[in-house]
Amino acid sequence: MFRYATRRLLGALPTLLILLALAFFLIRVAPGGPFDAERALLPEIEANLRAAYHLDEPLYQQFGRYLWGLLQADFGPSFQYRDFSVTELIMTGFPVSLRLGGSAMALALLFGITAGSIAALRQNTRADYAVMSASMTGISIPNFVMAPLLILVFAVYLGWLPAGGLGDGSPRNMVLPVIALALPQIAYISRLTRGSMIEVLRSNFIRTARAQGLPMRKIVLRHALKPALLPVVSYLGPATAAVITGSVVIEQIFGVPGLGRFFVQGALNRDYTLVMGVVVFYGVLIIAFNLLVDLAYAWLDPKVKYS
Repeated sequence: MFRYATRRLLGALPTLLILLALAFFLIRVAPGGPFDAERALLPEIEANLRAAYHLDEPLYQQFGRYLWGLLQADFGPSFQYRDFSVTELIMTGFPVSLRLGGSAMALALLFGITAGSIAALRQNTRADYAVMSASMTGISIPNFVMAPLLILVFAVYLGWLPAGGLGDGSPRNMVLPVIALALPQIAYISRLTRGSMIEVLRSNFIRTARAQGLPMRKIVLRHALKPALLPVVSYLGPATAAVITGSVVIEQIFGVPGLGRFFVQGALNRDYTLVMGVVVFYGVLIIAFNLLVDLAYAWLDPKVKYS
C-alpha cells in the first residue's frame, strides 16, 4: 500500500508541473498587471516596484524563480495584500472553506446515501419517483440560483437565519451556505447510490443472504452497502476537493471570507502570486483526495489489492 501511494504521488508530479506552467503563463497573458490600479505613481516608482517583485525579468526566469521558491515551501508575497504573504492568506481562508465544504459534504453523504438506498429498495414506487424527481431538480438548478432563493425565503421573509457573513462564527451563520453548497451533491450522490444499490441487490450473494432468512435491514447494512458505495467513493474524490476549494460563488453570495474569495480578488487584481498559490494548493488537494479514494477501494472491495 505504501509503495503504491508513493508511486501515485511521484506520478502526479508531472501533472502538477503542467498545471503550474499553464497557470503561470496564462495569467500573464491576460491584459493588465498587478500595479495597473496605481497609475498615479510615477513611472520610476512603478519600475522600482516591478524590479522589487522581479516582474522585469524574462518569463522563463520568473517561472524558474517561482519553482525554486515552491521547493522551499515559499509561495511568495502578495502583490495586493502588501502586509501578508500568500501562505498567510491561504491559511486564513482555507479553514473557513474547509469548514464550509466539509459540512456540505457530510450533509450530502448523509442525505444522499439514505435517499438513494430508500429509492433502490422501493424501486418504481412513489418514494423512488419522489427521490429521483428531487435529484433531477437539484442537479438542474445551479447553486448560484438556489442560494439567493434560500436567502429570500429563510432570511428575508421568515427571518430565521442570517443572510450572510460569519458573524460570531455560530452555526446559524453556516446553515444557508452549507445547504446551498450541499444540495447539488445530495442529488448526484442519491442517483449514484440508487443505481449502484439496485445492481448490488440483484447479485448472487444478496440472493444467498435472502435465502438464509436474513432481514433486509441486515442485508443492506452488512452486505450491500459497502459494494454499493464504490461509485459514490469514486465521485467523492474530485467532488470533495471541488466543494471545499471551489465554493467561490457561495462564498461571494453569502459574504464568507474563504479561500475562494481570495482567488477571485487575486484574479481581478492580477495578483500573480496569490492566484498561483491558490492553484497549487487546489492541485495538491485534488491529487490527495483522488489518492485517498483509490486507497479506500481496498477497504470497500476485498478483491482490490494494492501491491
